[in-house]
Amino acid sequence: MFRDDLGELERARAVLHWYPHDVWLYLLAAQWRRIGQEEAFPGRCAEVGDELGSRIVAARLVRELMRLCLLMERQYAPYSKWFGTAFSRLECAPRIGPSLTAAIAAETWPARERHLSSAYETTAELHNELAITAPLPARVSSFYSRPFQVIHADRFSDALEARITDEEVRRLPRHAGSTSQWVDSTDILDYPYWLEPLRGAYAEVSRSLSSGSGDSAFV
Repeated sequence: MFRDDLGELERARAVLHWYPHDVWLYLLAAQWRRIGQEEAFPGRCAEVGDELGSRIVAARLVRELMRLCLLMERQYAPYSKWFGTAFSRLECAPRIGPSLTAAIAAETWPARERHLSSAYETTAELHNELAITAPLPARVSSFYSRPFQVIHADRFSDALEARITDEEVRRLPRHAGSTSQWVDSTDILDYPYWLEPLRGAYAEVSRSLSSGSGDSAFV
């Protein structure tokens, strides 16, 4: 693009530069929820001798933490080829990147848990530094009566949801998030009652787009 004499492209870029504030909170809440869904699972896999399963879920949690960091720094996540490169350019990458790398490389569950715990705590600190909710505890603790150390990510999700004031955003399916978040969400894959709210949300978006007034960031 060499010229934009009418300024239309710049206006479009400004609109699409980032999500509206409450939509951003909604997506952050959904991303914390994704971590909360599975943060105890690497330990539970290891507990029954499933070392491969523990590694797979740990790697999945590393991806979710990276996506959360991108959201917190207001950066769109690219597809897998450039995902790590985009993450490495974040301001927080030097703080959390070594723990994420070590968690994936760990040969045993205790080492994996130690590095995941460090990554959880750093991410919680990053959340508190945004000052978009009241400060939340940034230290891991036991998963209820189980011996696994987690950050209890649902606390962050709930606190973010409580800050959403836009009624249209509040009507969106709880914890679903964007398309890239809900397509493999544990909640949505395991509980069929999600299908109807999602169908309704997308029908509303479709009507909005057909009428020419579509400005929803849900798509």
